[in-house]
Amino acid sequence: MNKTGIKLWPKEDRPREKLFRFGEHSLSNAELVAILLGSGVRGQSALDLAREIIFVFGNLGKMAHTDIRRWREIKGLGDAKIAQIKAALEIGRRFGEEKVKETRPKIKSSQDAADILMPRMRDLQKEVFKVLLLNSQNRVIDIVETEEGTVNQAHPIIREIFQQAMQYFAAAIICLHNHPSGDPRPSQEDKEFTQQLAVAGTVLQIKTLDHIIIGNNKYFSFADKGLI
Repeated sequence: MNKTGIKLWPKEDRPREKLFRFGEHSLSNAELVAILLGSGVRGQSALDLAREIIFVFGNLGKMAHTDIRRWREIKGLGDAKIAQIKAALEIGRRFGEEKVKETRPKIKSSQDAADILMPRMRDLQKEVFKVLLLNSQNRVIDIVETEEGTVNQAHPIIREIFQQAMQYFAAAIICLHNHPSGDPRPSQEDKEFTQQLAVAGTVLQIKTLDHIIIGNNKYFSFADKGLI
């Protein structure tokens, strides 16, 4: 018998029972992950395995964006358990974006825009573009993600961005993309892309308010630097 099994613990110490008794907010990150795992492996309870996962990745943000190959290096984690954890993390991120769409906050500064998408984008291991579509009062209409290209393929991205903006009758946009390196300083390609973005917005009469580059808990705003 696995003497470390959670079923052998006092009920008040078991993560699932603790959740129902005290609420999910009372659980540690490891306890939440243990519930997702459901069971451990020989010699390790679900909580032991969850603690190892937290130790390996350091925090939930890195867990959310680490390549599947790194997950598979952890002994006792099969594809089913990995999928459960990754799906739960993605639900949490999408919930954050849905909340923004429902409340439709007004964007008054680059910090407002960065705060919305920093948790979503700072740990991504590949470059992703997001666009805040705004109405005439600079309130968020929607958040969309472009599906093709990088700044080295600016024309397809710009075309897609403004097609979506017109579809939602947006009066203005703020573009955001991440640098997987964690350094938000713009490259020459970023600068050229931003210039082309601003020109296209002027032609189409959709204001390009900013282009923000997300790094590791920091960002670069072209608007703040007077570059757009």
